[in-house]
Amino acid sequence: MFTSKTQIRIHYALTDQMGLVYHGHYAQFYEIGRTEALRSLGLTYKEVEAAGVIMPVTEIHSRFIRPALYDDLITVVTTVKEMPLHHKIVFHSEIFNEKNELLNVGDVTLYFMDAKTMKRVEMPAMIKEKMLEYFE
Repeated sequence: MFTSKTQIRIHYALTDQMGLVYHGHYAQFYEIGRTEALRSLGLTYKEVEAAGVIMPVTEIHSRFIRPALYDDLITVVTTVKEMPLHHKIVFHSEIFNEKNELLNVGDVTLYFMDAKTMKRVEMPAMIKEKMLEYFE
């Protein structure tokens, strides 16, 4: 299993009229967590895309448990629970506040696709090599 942690400070623009983080921003938090998870493996989305592979989101599932508030420092824990198979990868996210209270849980599925043909492809070797050490 592979896990990465990323912290994000909630700024005013992320909140709604009630002073809570607007629900639509959680997809961005998942993305920040995924991006930093790849970076912790020694890869960037930019490098993967330069190799001709894009990773569009095909599914998002989100469960809201407690609200995040203005000026909270949240921690996005991003986990890949199973070795990605073939043409897709699933990132599991858990978001915690500074009291370590669980705020949100989400799963995001992305496909590996050839940037030119827009056809699904196998997981790029550059990602597979980095992930294998966490699943052996």
